[in-house]
Amino acid sequence: MSHRASGAAEGRAVSPRAPDDPLLDPVVPALLAKVGRYPQHHGGLGVVRTLGRAGVTVHAVVEDRLTPVALSRHLSRAFVRPTTGLERQDALVTALLDIGRSVGTRCVPVPTDDEAAILFAEHFETLSECFLLPRVPPALPRLLAGKASLNVLCEELGFASPRTRAPVTRDELVDAGRELGFPVVLKNRDAWTRLRNPAVGGTTAVRDERDLLERFEPGILPPLLVQEYIPREWAEDWITHLYCGTGGEARVAFTGLKLRSWPPYAGVTTRAVALGNPTLVKLAADLCRRIGYSGAADLDWRYDRRDERYKLVDFNPRTGAQFRLFENVAGVDVVRAMHLDLTGRDVPQGPQVDGRVFVAGQLDLPSVLAWLREEHRLPSALLPGPEAERAWLSREDPLPAAVEAVRFLGAVARRVGRDVRARTARGPVWSR
Repeated sequence: MSHRASGAAEGRAVSPRAPDDPLLDPVVPALLAKVGRYPQHHGGLGVVRTLGRAGVTVHAVVEDRLTPVALSRHLSRAFVRPTTGLERQDALVTALLDIGRSVGTRCVPVPTDDEAAILFAEHFETLSECFLLPRVPPALPRLLAGKASLNVLCEELGFASPRTRAPVTRDELVDAGRELGFPVVLKNRDAWTRLRNPAVGGTTAVRDERDLLERFEPGILPPLLVQEYIPREWAEDWITHLYCGTGGEARVAFTGLKLRSWPPYAGVTTRAVALGNPTLVKLAADLCRRIGYSGAADLDWRYDRRDERYKLVDFNPRTGAQFRLFENVAGVDVVRAMHLDLTGRDVPQGPQVDGRVFVAGQLDLPSVLAWLREEHRLPSALLPGPEAERAWLSREDPLPAAVEAVRFLGAVARRVGRDVRARTARGPVWSR
C-alpha cells in the first residue's frame, strides 16, 4: 500500500457524516431490479436502505419473501420473481413490464447485475413505458461488461489494462498461461454466458499450469478470459463509483481503496476505505465521457507500481455492491444521484467524504484468516469502528442482518456436509 493510502486507511474520516436527506423526489418510486439468483446480496439491501431513508418508495425483485431485502423495513413491496438468466430476454422484458405496470407509475430502476443493466439498455424503447432510464448507447453496457471486449476498448482508447487472452481450446489455454505467466486470473468472459455456461464460479486466481488444466475438461472451453495477475506486492486495488448523466458527464465520482476481498486478492470487496484520488477520478470520468456512458458504474482498477499506471480490471455498468462506501458532503451517493438526475432534479455537488470504511462482515472474517495464513500477521485494519458503513448491520433495520446470518450459516453447514460426504464416499486412505 502506498504511504498516502496507508495513512488515510488507518485514520478517521476527515468530514462529518452528511445529512441523510438530499431532497429526492418522494413521488417517484424506485425498483431494485435483478436477473439471476443471488438472495444474499448486500448491494441490493444498500439500494433499498439509501432510497427508503430519503423518503422514496422502494420496490424490489426478490427470489422469495424471506430474503434480507424482502424483510427490510424500507421496502414497500417485494415482487417474487425468481430468475436464473436462462430465460428468453423477451420473457424477462415482459416480466419487468408487468412489474412496472403493477407499480402504477413510472419508476427509477436500479439494476444490481450486468444482465439487468444490459436488458434495460437494449430494450430502452419498450421498457421506457414503465421506467425512467438513462440514455446510454444500447450496445454499450454489454460491451463494457464483456471482459475481452473491454480489453479491446481500452487498447483502442489508450487506457491501460492487464494483458488478457480469450482461449477457446486447451492448447490455447496452455499458451495463454505460459505467455502471461503464473499465477493468472480466470474470469467468465461475457455477461449472460456466466449464468448459462459459466467457465468459473467467480474471479479465480490459478497458481500453476496443472491447476489450470484440472479445471477444464478436454474439448472446447466455455467462454473464458485469462488475465495477467499483477503481483500484490507491486499493486494497489482501487475502486471508482460514478453516476454519469446524458453524454457521459459525471454527476458524482468517488474513489476508494480496497483493503480486503473474498476470495483473497481476486474476489468481492469485504473491506474498503473512501480515499480521494483525483488522478483516478479524471481517468474514469474521461473514459465515460469518451464512450458516452450514462448511468451508474462500478470500475475496478489495479495500480501497478512497476510502470506507475492504473490498469482497468473491470467495468460494471451498474451499481456496485459496496456503493454505500461513498457519499459526498451533501449526502449523495451514486444511487441517490441517479434518482435525482432521472427525476429532473439537480445533483448536489461537493467533495467526497474521505475516511468512510465499508465492511461486509461475514465475508471479512475469512479474508482476515486468509491474510493471517499468508502474511503470518494480523492486518492493520482489523475491527470496524463505530462509524463504519456495515453491509448488513443496522440498528434501525435489524431484520435483514438476522436473516442473512441464518442463511449464511445454513450455506456453510451445507458446504461442510458436502465435503464430509465426499470424504466418506472416497473411504479412508489406508483402505486403498
